[in-house]
Amino acid sequence: MARSLCPGAWLRKPYYLQARFSYVRMKYLFFSWLVVFVGSWIIYVQYSTYTELCRGKDCKKIICDKYKTGVIDGPACNSLCVTETLYFGKCLSTKPNNQMYLGIWGNLPGVVKCQMEQALHLDFGTELEPRKEIVLFDKPTRGTTVQKFKEMVYSLFKAKLGDQGNLSELVNLILTVADGDKDGQVSLGEAKSAWALLQLNEFLLMVILQDKEHTPKLMGFCGDLYVMESVEYTSLYGISLPWVIELFIPSGFRRSMDQLFTPSWPRKAKIAIGLLEFVEDVFHGPYGNFLMCDISAKNLGYNDKYDLKMVDMRKIVPETNLKEIIKDRHCESDLDCVYGTDCRTSCDQSTMKCTSEVIQPNLAKACLLLKDYLLRGAPSEIREELEKQLYSCIALKVTANQMEMEHSLILNNLKTLLWKKISYTNDS
Repeated sequence: MARSLCPGAWLRKPYYLQARFSYVRMKYLFFSWLVVFVGSWIIYVQYSTYTELCRGKDCKKIICDKYKTGVIDGPACNSLCVTETLYFGKCLSTKPNNQMYLGIWGNLPGVVKCQMEQALHLDFGTELEPRKEIVLFDKPTRGTTVQKFKEMVYSLFKAKLGDQGNLSELVNLILTVADGDKDGQVSLGEAKSAWALLQLNEFLLMVILQDKEHTPKLMGFCGDLYVMESVEYTSLYGISLPWVIELFIPSGFRRSMDQLFTPSWPRKAKIAIGLLEFVEDVFHGPYGNFLMCDISAKNLGYNDKYDLKMVDMRKIVPETNLKEIIKDRHCESDLDCVYGTDCRTSCDQSTMKCTSEVIQPNLAKACLLLKDYLLRGAPSEIREELEKQLYSCIALKVTANQMEMEHSLILNNLKTLLWKKISYTNDS
């Protein structure tokens, strides 16, 4: 009798379950569609960015077309364009005009760099002029004698490096490097390649510092493409993550996480000593002072023995060259007087032009990068003294009286403090 009072009650429950199941299914389908849409959009953006940044095939085609028509020559040309034993591997490019790849040349690993645009002038936040085929590799012209080419190179060095007394030695060194096949003569194709490469500060610095421990060795070139030795660890610290994960990690948390993935403190100290030694190499070296205008962890690496090796030196520029270009630059504030990220001058409000004197020396910028790197995990018995010396180093100014003496004193004190602590360890 009780059942007859509610004859439809047992039917309503399955209907409710069916409706709830339909709702859950629609919700699942909606979120599945949303995930697919967002994922597809991210992949499309990343792929578009990759194809814009990584143009190795275009670079190779331009170089090889010039080589096969006899315009350029160099020790890497045959391997790149004929036997194809010089391979482009993982793309490391951060700008479309500066192509950078991990590569293999025969059995040797290396880093391949190629310019997709002209690099004749320093750029202050603006893009360089597109690479024009009609003027690419146009110097020296046919009929140029070796003596005339030497004069061209000498004039270029005088403009870049200033009046150095030993520029003739550097010119002869360049001719030795330009003679890629080592036959004792520089062909027109080799001279065109060398002239294009000499417009690049990194190539010039590699030649000048070719015997220095912390400068990567030049393996070969073809046109303005060049191959340099590879480095096992291509950043001062941090861990490489897939780009999908990188998108969702806040930059502040990423920096904190990077500090966790560093070598042991004695090994960090050895790497830091290497950076200090490199600062010495470019500070009043044999051909003038070079300014480090982008001292960041991604531009510094180290090998399996924890010796520092520079990964990217494209923003290390001759002081004379930078001063000449920046001194007449129009400015509204000091923010307009910056090259790279670390070379800053001041804006003269009376003339509304940038002054030529860079405010911070290389050593102060290096110490700023090393501060957190060295203080984290530092032995307690030297931590206080290390922190004191690092802050004294960061406070260095180019305009300070007796800056050069202070520079040498602070640099030597830092190196001595670090060496004393690690000299009797396996990491030294």
